[in-house]
Amino acid sequence: MDNITYEDFKKLEMRIGWIRFIEPIDGTDKLLRFEIDFGEKESEEIPFDKEEYKGRDVRQIVSGIREFFPKYNSLLGKKVLYIVNLEPREIRGVMSNGMLMAVDGLDGKPVLLTANGIVEAGSKVR
Repeated sequence: MDNITYEDFKKLEMRIGWIRFIEPIDGTDKLLRFEIDFGEKESEEIPFDKEEYKGRDVRQIVSGIREFFPKYNSLLGKKVLYIVNLEPREIRGVMSNGMLMAVDGLDGKPVLLTANGIVEAGSKVR
């Protein structure tokens, strides 16, 4: 394992995001497209043309976890940890603006990193 400096670590912006919408990406077995709410944002823009997102920082994030969550709608409403300042990346024609954080469970399936307690969407790791 390579070490990084504390200064490099501080460059990562990790936040809790609220899963608001999920759908499979056509033509794939593993990919899901998420709409993740990272809290309030001063903007007149309405993300994804959904009025309920007005004034919110809602981003699209693609994750390859579909095979482990066949009932992926069970993830709706969860508040999960994300890295939000990664360079956007196109995955199978869909832009992803962040990365979901998970660890391998004892059974080898991903376990999403969530907050243990009541937190607001957009809360930062400190």
